[in-house]
Amino acid sequence: YIGAGDRMQDVFDPATGSVRTQVALATKATVETAIAAAEAAFPAWRDTPPAKRAQIMFRYKQLLEEHSEEIDFLLTQEHGKVLNDAQ
Repeated sequence: YIGAGDRMQDVFDPATGSVRTQVALATKATVETAIAAAEAAFPAWRDTPPAKRAQIMFRYKQLLEEHSEEIDFLLTQEHGKVLNDAQ
């Protein structure tokens, strides 16, 4: 992914304790860039009327619900969670 560094983190299978895969960890520069982007975006979000913010957050909720099975699967793969924990 964008901003991946050379550092890797093992992801363990909770059932067996074995390493399932590895994921790349973000670099300090990537984290700082993300923080700067969030700080730059905040004033516009702060100035957005509450009703519009509520619409955006509701749509986000809808998308999470529509894709919950995919998200649950990804959580089990990326974080070594069992499916019940991911749900």
